[in-house]
Amino acid sequence: MSTNKSIGWGLIGASTIARQHMIGAIRAQAGHQVVAVASSSQARADAFATENAIDGAYGSVAALLADPAVDVVYISTTNDLHHDQVLAAAAAGKHVLCEKPLALQAGDAIEMLHACRKAGVVLATNHHLRNAATHRKIQELIKGGAIGKPLFARVFHAVYLPPHLQGWRLDRPQAGGGVILDITVHDVDTLRFTLGAEPVEAIGMTQSASLAKAGLEDGVMAVLRFDNGVLAQLHDAFTVKHAETGIEYHGETGSIIGRDVMTQQAVGEIILRNADGEQLIPVEHENLYARGVAAFCAAMLGKGQPAASAEDGVRSLTAALAVVHACRTGQAQAIAPISM
Repeated sequence: MSTNKSIGWGLIGASTIARQHMIGAIRAQAGHQVVAVASSSQARADAFATENAIDGAYGSVAALLADPAVDVVYISTTNDLHHDQVLAAAAAGKHVLCEKPLALQAGDAIEMLHACRKAGVVLATNHHLRNAATHRKIQELIKGGAIGKPLFARVFHAVYLPPHLQGWRLDRPQAGGGVILDITVHDVDTLRFTLGAEPVEAIGMTQSASLAKAGLEDGVMAVLRFDNGVLAQLHDAFTVKHAETGIEYHGETGSIIGRDVMTQQAVGEIILRNADGEQLIPVEHENLYARGVAAFCAAMLGKGQPAASAEDGVRSLTAALAVVHACRTGQAQAIAPISM
């Protein structure tokens, strides 16, 4: 991709995350601009474009992909649409940054990866948490031996789904709703990133407490076993109004406590505890989405890798699906190695 021209982004999905986080992150990159948005409703696309000062508005993905001003797309539609939309973007020669989960089935996600490879375009997964300064600092501490051999991890990611997002995530199984594909998949990616390890087994139990319908879950507790021996406990929910998010890592010689770190905001703190006592670790916060988009833009130019690659998306999806299966069957679910 030439560096001498402005790079045009097309938004596939007139979504809340696009409006609140991604448009600003894209516009923060020198030489990049949002040139078009597509929605299944032309009226919605028009309104979104007007609200966000975007020139092009389309009532179909095909129309957006036919726009020569669009070099790259960001996809934030419902989970069930990602597969076909990524394949269409690859066929049109557009680079793709896709929201998690990449697809509803691992096989579909691998097909997406292969299609983008064949087309010579970059496919990346928008796992924002690994871009947080807190999680990058935790990765650094663990890799540097700050807690010795890691033994256990705990994730606290029980939140309250705001009313404006209480739609398909709660009542459309066919769209990939439910808390596991929305939140647990993020936890998996974050743990993979910080531990430098892969999950190999999952168990879990779900809850449908008050929000979810149509057999979907709005809460889950799960345990993952990683190939380095770490056992990780995950608590995810859409129904908890007053909990603090966080993550903990406990090793042979110390513990890392991350407070208010499972969030879209550049906030949170890291505490290291060991035989010398408790230490607040300095963290230089920055916008998670801007950092992720910057890495993706560099990857499009052949300069490094995206923050979360398509392969990362496949592996995190596979583990999340293993949690789904374990919860449904009440049995431990092995997570087999994936060849990509």
